[in-house]
Amino acid sequence: MPRRPIRILVALLAVIALSWQQADAQRAASRPTGRTGSSRSSSGSRSSSSSQSSSTSTPKIEIGPSYAWKIVPPLGLREPATIDTLYLNYARQSVPSFSSPAYATTGNLGGPGQTMIWMDREPMNSFFFSDAVRQWIPSLSTMRFYNTRVPMTLLSYNTGGSRINTQDRLSATFSGNINARAQVGAMLDYLYSKGSYDKQAAKDIIAGASGSYMGDHIEFQGFLTHYDVLFKENGGITDDLYITDPAQLQGGNGTIDSKSIPVNLANAHSRVKDLNLYLNTRYKLGFWREESPSDTIPLDEVPDSLRIQRFVPVSAVTWTFDLHNGSHMFRNDPSSADKTDFFRNSYITTGKMEDLMHYTSVRNTVGLSLLEGFNKYAQAGLSAYIAHEYHRITQTTDTILRIPPDERPEGLTPYDGTLPAHRGSENGLFIGAQLVRAQGRILNYDATAELGLTSRWAGDVKIDGNVYTRFRLGRDSVSVRAYARFRNQAAPYLMDNYISNHFIWHNSFSKTRRLRLGGEISVPFTRTRLSAAVENVQNLIYFNEDCLPVQHGGNVQIVSATLRQDLAWRALHWDNIVIFQKSSNSDVIPLPSLAVNSNLYVTFKVARVLSVQLGVNCDWYSRYYGVDYQPATMTFYNQRSVKVGNYPFMNAYANFRLSKTRFFVMMSHVNQGVIGGDDYFSIPHYPLNPRRFQMGLSIDFAN
Repeated sequence: MPRRPIRILVALLAVIALSWQQADAQRAASRPTGRTGSSRSSSGSRSSSSSQSSSTSTPKIEIGPSYAWKIVPPLGLREPATIDTLYLNYARQSVPSFSSPAYATTGNLGGPGQTMIWMDREPMNSFFFSDAVRQWIPSLSTMRFYNTRVPMTLLSYNTGGSRINTQDRLSATFSGNINARAQVGAMLDYLYSKGSYDKQAAKDIIAGASGSYMGDHIEFQGFLTHYDVLFKENGGITDDLYITDPAQLQGGNGTIDSKSIPVNLANAHSRVKDLNLYLNTRYKLGFWREESPSDTIPLDEVPDSLRIQRFVPVSAVTWTFDLHNGSHMFRNDPSSADKTDFFRNSYITTGKMEDLMHYTSVRNTVGLSLLEGFNKYAQAGLSAYIAHEYHRITQTTDTILRIPPDERPEGLTPYDGTLPAHRGSENGLFIGAQLVRAQGRILNYDATAELGLTSRWAGDVKIDGNVYTRFRLGRDSVSVRAYARFRNQAAPYLMDNYISNHFIWHNSFSKTRRLRLGGEISVPFTRTRLSAAVENVQNLIYFNEDCLPVQHGGNVQIVSATLRQDLAWRALHWDNIVIFQKSSNSDVIPLPSLAVNSNLYVTFKVARVLSVQLGVNCDWYSRYYGVDYQPATMTFYNQRSVKVGNYPFMNAYANFRLSKTRFFVMMSHVNQGVIGGDDYFSIPHYPLNPRRFQMGLSIDFAN
């Protein structure tokens, strides 16, 4: 997107925002003061069940004038969510590694990356190419639904860099209520970054629409999203000395422009697309109950005309439809500038090539529920469901590979192994049950179990359980959560069968078993949150130094502990996250043993209307043999030749909020060449972005 029209748009938005300040102040008394409230339906809400969630807020969802929620599978239960309107730490969203204190990234905003915090890492997706861009794409866990009294539009624009390495991101979120029960929403996210290094540009386009209806008998929530992520693959720089010691390569000249550093690939591109349609419908059966308008007035003392009629749901039938239709493309037009041995094998062509793969999955789930709370004996909700899942995959056509070896063109790598089919489909049937208690005052819990019955999923087991409690300590309350998760799951189809120009594999992997146990305690009055977890993984599938999937037949244990401690004295704040983790086999699961995020800042107001946050944040993790990145498959693989880490990545920022407008200025990587040395790699041969100035603006058009 051209920069000048965007800047004009931002200027116009700023003028509009400032002109609305006075009107906003006048309307404030008649509008909700915030949108951090949440909802609870006696039939459709629950406490958080994600074993990786860091939230320890009260699991009950209280209905308020404005609230937000997200969907929890498999039956579409709801849990509370918030709207991104906080100005604190707003600038951090413009840094590629904003989601994790230890993040392996190719460097550019919108490009591939992977968290190196094991307990935050999601399992491998069936269409594994999307894992590398998980941070940027929409999913069921990131979709939000809003119920607001007035229409809401959040519009933001962030930019940074110069003409040759510009970084722009334009985002918009809209939600409006048709009435008290029904709402519609839409979202758009456009990210374009040329990158700080050569052949590194990324362009992400994400759009979606959503809607919900919460009636007495019928509930519906659904969305349609589409993403198209396209980026150049440069294969990393040719020599790390261009970063760590440029004088050695340039005969005494100690500086070099990052765009002029040679890279391994000149004309390679990756593209991942997906369309996701998700529909969840629930029909509730129940009865109408007369209630008093006040808890202090007995019902028999209330006249008939003042009694409230409330629908009490007893049971429900639920149907969920989840469709994914995606594709992956890797295109390369080799040039004389490419590193000749970057790809060890070429099975189909040594010249211009395009690997193209299409993927479709459809899951239908039907459930029956006996709901919690319809009488005093119904202390928990109980559900049973059955699901059918269909997958279809079409891979690169492999005509050359089917020709006898002695008749193939010269220069191609011979392949004498068993060739997988370039097209495959699977059908699976699953049954499951769910137990949920979300309305208890002291103790709440949920448990979900699922069993695979057919196809490669026969014998698959998924079990999740969570227990929540809250108790008084002094004048405040302490939240405690414990959880368990067990998985016994078959390998994704593409881990057993894969065909492309540079990689072919045909495996018969065993099921992977995982058991994770963990807990979390939150003490609000000391601003302390402590969590710990241990996981045992057997038959883990990972990518080895040859960039091929292999399975470790033994067990690997990971122990992790996280301390979040926020300190404050008047206007001075110091927020810290310290993560310790240990893998029993670093050849299989390499992890930094220690990761820290520290944020030192002051907050104050100017003229009682302008909120300001000035500070410096820093990410640091210990040195270890970090994963490397393979562009042809968009995967991160283990290597034992280069260590990364022990480098502080620091950002100096100023965040502001004026009425409904947020804006920031930031100098990212402010410590480059000053503190920490010059070894700023999170992946071998992929340096982090150099120092750059960035700024952004976000306006909340609530009217």
